[in-house]
Amino acid sequence: MFGVNPFSELSASIAPMIMQAYVILMIAAVIGGTVTDMIHKKNAKYFFEKSKKDKLNARRSVSSGEKVSLAVSTVANEVLTSGEFKNQERRISHLFTMYGFVIFVVATAVLIFGYPTSADAGYWPILWHAGAISLAFGGYWFWFFIRVDVSSEGHKWYEISRADIFIVSLLTTATFSLAWSATQGGSLGWLFFVLFILSSTSLFGTVMWSKFAHMFFKPAAAFQKKITRADGSQENLPDLGDLSDPVIHARYPDIPEYMGTNPPNMGLGIKRDKPTHF
Repeated sequence: MFGVNPFSELSASIAPMIMQAYVILMIAAVIGGTVTDMIHKKNAKYFFEKSKKDKLNARRSVSSGEKVSLAVSTVANEVLTSGEFKNQERRISHLFTMYGFVIFVVATAVLIFGYPTSADAGYWPILWHAGAISLAFGGYWFWFFIRVDVSSEGHKWYEISRADIFIVSLLTTATFSLAWSATQGGSLGWLFFVLFILSSTSLFGTVMWSKFAHMFFKPAAAFQKKITRADGSQENLPDLGDLSDPVIHARYPDIPEYMGTNPPNMGLGIKRDKPTHF
């Protein structure tokens, strides 16, 4: 199963050109949905206006070399390793989901465009199945154990809202793709294939209403935040300096000790009790 190209047998019933056209259509849907989302929410307008405002408040200019360094740092931390997640379980789940999705999508494109009729497609079928498994593992981990604390909000875990379109589409796409690959050649296989196509169409066709476009804006926002810290604009917030500095303490005597010299003594706060009650 894992070493067999799942699309080679499908090519006997569906022409490779149709499969390729579907992939192109989904790419167009993502681009169109992202652009529509930008126009509707005015994300790009807000981003550029904020960037101009930050430049006016900048205390120093950031060199090109420093910007490259910050860009590399953003890619390494916020993109490749999801270092912004402080919850390690959430971070690991996200990494499994993210890398699984990327590998699955890339392998799908390679198999459909490069090996549409070949059962032996090298290591790409293995990557296709591994990506789907990683995507399912990370996604189900998030859904059942890390997702928004629905019990404390008075909701059941199986209640779905529009905000869940993205994760549900991801999970069903990964699940039905594996089920289709395992049951090809019969009526059950065709059932899972149809469900796989419906799920993937939902995933790529609902970008405007899901968190899909979020993955494009997140790195840009993280990079811009690093720039504001480097140029001193501080996102138009006051720069208080190091709260543990005696000079700052003398200037602001009302700063509590736990915010400066002894931050661990702030206590557990909201982490004191797991939010498993309404």
